Amino acid sequence: MSKLKLGPLPDDKPVKVTVELSASVHRDLVAYAEVLGRETGNPVSDPVRLIVPMLEWFMATDRGFAKARRARQNSRSTT
Repeated sequence: MSKLKLGPLPDDKPVKVTVELSASVHRDLVAYAEVLGRETGNPVSDPVRLIVPMLEWFMATDRGFAKARRARQNSRSTT
């Protein structure tokens, strides 16, 4: 069993997202949804639902973004 970065999706009210993806990114998103469904035992009905948790994970683990965010918050608090 592979270890994916995303876990089961929360049972939230879906949010409509409009985004233009390249064909290759869409294929990968669909493939990721299929693997995630097999791994968790919960099929992903709409691969678009993966976009938000993927973005959240990406931003939460991006050290450069975290550093820039802290610097921005610090500059706001000192002004």
